Amino acid sequence: MHIIKLIYKNAFRHKLRTSLTILGVAIAILAFGLLRTVISTWYLGVETASASRLVTRNAVSLVFPLPLAYKEKIRQIDGVKGISYGTWFGGIYIDEKHFFANYAVEPKTYLAMFPEIILSPDQKAAVFRDRKGAVAGRKLAERYGWKLGDIITLKGTIFPGNWDFVLRGIYKGRDENVDETAFIFHWEYLNETLKKAGRSWSDQVGWYMIEITHPDLAADVSVRIDKTFKNSLAETLTETEKAFTLSFISMTEAIVIAIQLVSFVIIFIILAVVANTMAMTARERIGEYAILKTLGFGGFHVSGLIFGESIFITMLGASLGILLTFPAAKIFSKELSTYFPVFNIERETIIMDIVASFFVGFVAALFPTWTAVKIRIADGLRRIG
Repeated sequence: MHIIKLIYKNAFRHKLRTSLTILGVAIAILAFGLLRTVISTWYLGVETASASRLVTRNAVSLVFPLPLAYKEKIRQIDGVKGISYGTWFGGIYIDEKHFFANYAVEPKTYLAMFPEIILSPDQKAAVFRDRKGAVAGRKLAERYGWKLGDIITLKGTIFPGNWDFVLRGIYKGRDENVDETAFIFHWEYLNETLKKAGRSWSDQVGWYMIEITHPDLAADVSVRIDKTFKNSLAETLTETEKAFTLSFISMTEAIVIAIQLVSFVIIFIILAVVANTMAMTARERIGEYAILKTLGFGGFHVSGLIFGESIFITMLGASLGILLTFPAAKIFSKELSTYFPVFNIERETIIMDIVASFFVGFVAALFPTWTAVKIRIADGLRRIG
C-alpha cells in the first residue's frame, strides 16, 4: 500500500505536466479507438455474413443482370434449401446528400432467409399484400421521421422516373450489428413497371441469394450452380456471402490500410508523449533515487517506482480516453450514419486500447529506469536539476 501511495504522490508532484500528459494520452486513445472501430465496421458485413448463404451474380460484373428463369434451375440443384433474388435500385431521396441503400427483392423469401431482420407479423402481412409496400430500417425511419403508411418517393437513377412507395414495415435488427438503414421493396413492382414502359431489365435480377442445407456444401453447390450456366449468355459466379462482401471491401483496401497505419502512428505519438514526461521526471529525481540506494533500496525498488508511475499515468489517460470513446462514437454514428450505418465500440477495441496503453507505459519507462538504476550514488547526489 505504501508503494502505491508513493507512486500516486510522485505522479501528481507536477500537476500541470501530469494533467497534460493524461489529457494527451486520453485524446490519442480516443482517436485510436475510433479509428479501430472504423476498421471493424468496415469488415462488419464479413463478420456477420452467414456461412449458409451464397450469392450468385453475373460472372462478368455485378452491373450485368441475370435472367429470372435461372431461379427454378438453381432451386433444383442438390443442397439448395431456399432461394431469393434482388436488384440494386439506387434511388435518390430528396437529393444526393440523402443516400441510403435501397433495392428490390422478393419479400417473402428474402425475409425468411434473413432472420436477423425482425419485422412484426402484422407489418409482414401488410408488406406482402401491397405491391407498392416497402420496408425501412428503424434508424432510417427515425432519421426522416417516417411513419407506417407514409408515401415515400425515390428518384430513379438506374431506372429513371419518380417511384412512389408506401411504408408498410419498419424493421429492427436482431442485434446491434445489423444494418438498420436499408430500404427494400417488391421486385414485382419494379419488374411490372419496366415491362409496361418497355424498358430493359424486365424479368431480370441483379443477384440470387441462396440458402444451402449445410455450410460444408458451400463449395460443391457453388460449382454446381456455375456449371449449370456455363457457356450460357449470362454465365454466373457463385460465392459465399462472406466472399461476396469481401469483394466489395477489396475495392477500398488502400483506404483501410491507410486507416490502420494512422491508428498505429497514434500509438507512437502516445509513446513519445509519455516517454518525454518520464524522462523529465527521472532526470529531476536522480538525487532522490541516489538517496534511496544509500538507504538500502535496490534497483528493483527504483524500477518499480518509475514503471509504476509511467503505467499509472498512461492507464489513467487510457481510462479517460475509453470513457470518452462511447459518447464520441454516438456522435460519430449520428453524423456519418450514411456511410457507417452500424458504428459500435466492440470489446476487442477496448482490449486493444488497454493493451496498447500498457505497452506504451512500459516502454516509455525503460530508458529512464535504466538511467536511474545504472547511475552511481555519488554521481546521483552531485546531480542538480
